[in-house]
Amino acid sequence: MRWILAVCALFFSVSAARAQVQYARGQNVAPVFEGWERNPDGTISMVFGYLNRNYEEEVDIPVGPANTVAVGVGTPVDRGQPTHFYPRRQRFLFRVVVPKGWDKEQKVIWTLTSHGRTDQAKGWLQPEWELSEDVIIENLGGGVPDPNNQPPSLTIGDVPKIMLPEGATLTASATDDGLPKPYRRAPSNPDRDSQPRRPRGVQIKWTQYRGPGKVTFDPDASSVVYGQPVAVTSKVSFEAPGVYVLRATANDGQLFTSRDVTVTVNQR
Repeated sequence: MRWILAVCALFFSVSAARAQVQYARGQNVAPVFEGWERNPDGTISMVFGYLNRNYEEEVDIPVGPANTVAVGVGTPVDRGQPTHFYPRRQRFLFRVVVPKGWDKEQKVIWTLTSHGRTDQAKGWLQPEWELSEDVIIENLGGGVPDPNNQPPSLTIGDVPKIMLPEGATLTASATDDGLPKPYRRAPSNPDRDSQPRRPRGVQIKWTQYRGPGKVTFDPDASSVVYGQPVAVTSKVSFEAPGVYVLRATANDGQLFTSRDVTVTVNQR
């Protein structure tokens, strides 16, 4: 009996160790169905994100056989899904709108193939998967939602013509309503909201959403600013010519606003 218990203990120890292995590179990207939202006009938005199982590698999967979205029984087409995938979990990235009266049995299926593995995320109108702002805030670690909070406003400056090897300078600015208010830290208060992940305020962050080569932003984010407008001016360099989609996101710690910018990069 002791021998059996020792073997079992060893087995579980090895299994736990394997489960904790972190891979820098070489792993697949798995699509994730986050849930669905009701739109004011009666349509439905199916919301997706992903898990890049790598801790360092950024993976590119162009729209095509390895990166498709099928809506119902239709032919897979481009539905605005990302093609550039940052490491680890990225949530609530894009929405696929389906018509009013969408059949509850119909599915929206996002299929990704990377590093020799194919994964699918299937979205349908499961009642438990209906999203709200509160659900999104809690999933993003924003703490207790402020019912009066409104998302930041976000403005993107003009996008210049871009010729390699030169890059571009992009500007983004945001304003906010001052909610949620900064945390009041109380050493005697064990509540998780007394220890936020970052200071309260608005931050703008640039990311690459699509493109044929790597994009570098310097800087890629602004400071976190509370109670006044925030802006960031970034020098952007591109690895290769082609069409890119860049995304700026202003986040107040609970709600966020994103804007996409399409840029064409030519070779001089």
